[in-house]
Amino acid sequence: MTRDTLTFVRAFITANRTTGAIAPSSAALSRALTRHVRAGGPDQPRSALEVGPGTGAVTRHLARRLGPGDALDLVESSPEFVARLGTALRSDPALTPVAPRTRLLPGLIEEQELGEHAYDTIVCGLPFANFTPEAVTAVFARLLSALRPGGTLSFFSYAGGRALQGADPRRTAARRAVRAAIAPWLLEERLILSNLPPARVHHLGAPATVGAAGASASLPT
Repeated sequence: MTRDTLTFVRAFITANRTTGAIAPSSAALSRALTRHVRAGGPDQPRSALEVGPGTGAVTRHLARRLGPGDALDLVESSPEFVARLGTALRSDPALTPVAPRTRLLPGLIEEQELGEHAYDTIVCGLPFANFTPEAVTAVFARLLSALRPGGTLSFFSYAGGRALQGADPRRTAARRAVRAAIAPWLLEERLILSNLPPARVHHLGAPATVGAAGASASLPT
């Protein structure tokens, strides 16, 4: 068992509302989650947000896709993960190039002042199946309002979860809340079978024009 996996297991046992995985995201899942990240140019730097980066498996893929002037915010609630990420930003060759342009923000996403239309891309690793329906709705509202026009929000859920819905009504309600929250913004979904367990990646797109909404809005490709 790797050190990162052991860290995830401990976090899952002690705080499974905010840590829904027992292992870091695979390379295939990380690539799928960051496929809509676009580097900014010299005159148009971009901003990215990752919520729930854990030990940084997805962060490393995200960092490679950022331009030299792009900014990155990381919101992480686990103190142990925050400490690991802080060390990685200082010492990991995959992250040190973006460290001067990265803010590590400890705490829950609900506690952060994100600002309206602050990010071009948001990647989220929160375990929404562990949330109440009210929390699901509130978090998605915050994240979507933080997207700039034409921006993207990507997150994942574990495949096969519906088979357990009858055994856990709370998770059933949470999944229904997720579907309701993302329906107007959904761009695409992809199944990543090589992840353990298999995961489904969801990509949402903010309307290209502020104030537009619904599936018919102009979305990025």
